[in-house]
Amino acid sequence: MLREKLKDYKIILASGSPRRQQFFKELDLDFEIRVKEVEEIYPDTLQGVEITNYLAKLKSAAFDNDIQPNEIIVTSDTIVWLDNKALGKPKDKQDAFLMLQSMVGKTHEVITSVCFKTINKIDILNCVTRVTFNPISDAEILFYIDNYQPFDKAGAYGIQEWIGLMAIAKIEGSYTNVVGLPTDLVYRYLSNLK
Repeated sequence: MLREKLKDYKIILASGSPRRQQFFKELDLDFEIRVKEVEEIYPDTLQGVEITNYLAKLKSAAFDNDIQPNEIIVTSDTIVWLDNKALGKPKDKQDAFLMLQSMVGKTHEVITSVCFKTINKIDILNCVTRVTFNPISDAEILFYIDNYQPFDKAGAYGIQEWIGLMAIAKIEGSYTNVVGLPTDLVYRYLSNLK
């Protein structure tokens, strides 16, 4: 449906995330993947959604001198927000363990911002989903890390994996946001393009 509507545009997904790429395929989008390395550093005064908005826009800025009139660059960023602190991708096994341990029995927020950039405009949408973890043991956390290697995921977990099946008590909001992209927001935005 979107493929026909967007035939005059070239959609560029600026993400190396296999989950985001799969979502774009499942939305029936004709798109190209173009990834640019960006150092994801943000001012430490930013909180929650301000962080993901900043980073999604920063990633889009890498295309400032490299965007054609018919192109839409799509960048995004996701963090886990817990106890007024951002949890990004873990640096190593110990970092992943500490992140997961800190979420046990608590509710955290998964925040994603998506930036749509054309040659003359930038729009940023964001989504917040609340996720509550059951109490889980250190042994279960280590089993998950050893078997699923969640080092490319914000907060060191993938809701679509084993830990999502056994550890998540409740989710309030978009499921796909927790996987990595609020697909309903992306679909609605692209559907409303003139």
